[in-house]
Amino acid sequence: MATGNYPSFIRREWFLAVTAATCLIFLVFSSHLVGGLDNPWRHVAVFSWLFTVVLGSALSVVRHAERLAERLGEPFGTLILTLSVTAIEVMSVAAVMLHGDNNPTLARDTLFAVAMIVLNGMVGLSLLMGGWRYREQAYNLQGANAYLGVIIPLGVLGLVMPSFARHGGPHLSFAQEMFLVVVSSGLYAAFIMLQTHRHRGYFIQEGAVAEAGPAVVVADVVPRPSGGIVRHALLLLAYLVPVIYLAQKLAYPVDYAIETLHAPVALGGVAMAVIVATPEAIGAVRAASANHLQRSINIFLGSVLSTIGLTIPAIIIVGQLTGHPIELGLQHTDLALFLLTLTSCVVTFSSGRTNVLQGVVHLMLFAAYLFLIFE
Repeated sequence: MATGNYPSFIRREWFLAVTAATCLIFLVFSSHLVGGLDNPWRHVAVFSWLFTVVLGSALSVVRHAERLAERLGEPFGTLILTLSVTAIEVMSVAAVMLHGDNNPTLARDTLFAVAMIVLNGMVGLSLLMGGWRYREQAYNLQGANAYLGVIIPLGVLGLVMPSFARHGGPHLSFAQEMFLVVVSSGLYAAFIMLQTHRHRGYFIQEGAVAEAGPAVVVADVVPRPSGGIVRHALLLLAYLVPVIYLAQKLAYPVDYAIETLHAPVALGGVAMAVIVATPEAIGAVRAASANHLQRSINIFLGSVLSTIGLTIPAIIIVGQLTGHPIELGLQHTDLALFLLTLTSCVVTFSSGRTNVLQGVVHLMLFAAYLFLIFE
């Protein structure tokens, strides 16, 4: 990097210094900072500090993933984004799950919260803003159907069926969990092969694709810059790695609020889900506002797919290796709301065009989810 580029680099990447300083402070003064959480002001301060830094790091990960997306093109750029955010999700959930008293429903609550935030909050806001500005927006129907064709069976197998296939208690048997790991990861791998090779054209706006055989992409409409791939990849990792350590520290105030202050257990999952979903929500809403609905769909449906297809197997394996059983099956109103959300998504993404009304419907479902947390 040339010397003259350092000032601009510092202006762009100043948050990396904040993240490094936070890691150093908690490494040296961890026992003091998390030892007095019975003081409400300290509890709020520590949680807000860690939450802000972890969220800021996640936003920086997304920023560099978007730069890689510009250089690599779709669907590889969106794939990098969803895999990066999924890594943050797995690390955050595992850190809280392994700290303090065992919370077997945390992974389930986080997965459900991510699904509600993305499929209702993110989808609703994106479609509302895009429809308000452009009246109607078009997308590649084959791509949306491919996403939903995998999300629905994986979602039902991972979050619905465990409520009816229990092995003498609230937890699945070892064989059932291993079957779920194999099916989820295998189906996700099959989807990635379709997305990146055989049917890559499904995930690009139809007007931006030239046909040269069955669903073969010849060229993108907009030329992509080719430089800086290694630099953005390294900076993405530089922001991603500290999240592992800071997520472990974030587990202290989250666990204290749930176990000692008796806050709703689902709030732990919501806190983790906000960290996971917010960066992608910003990218999806920004893309829809710029009339790039296909990229927005790739982001939010890809996010839910990676959450269900990768996070569930990863958390099951972590639970088995550490002796922390997890409970996956949704119950009561959560189960009904999840199935209603999947049904609404099928209706929303069935015509190839979206409008304001569909955005309002999904935002209403998101409001119902927030209301039911406290009821």
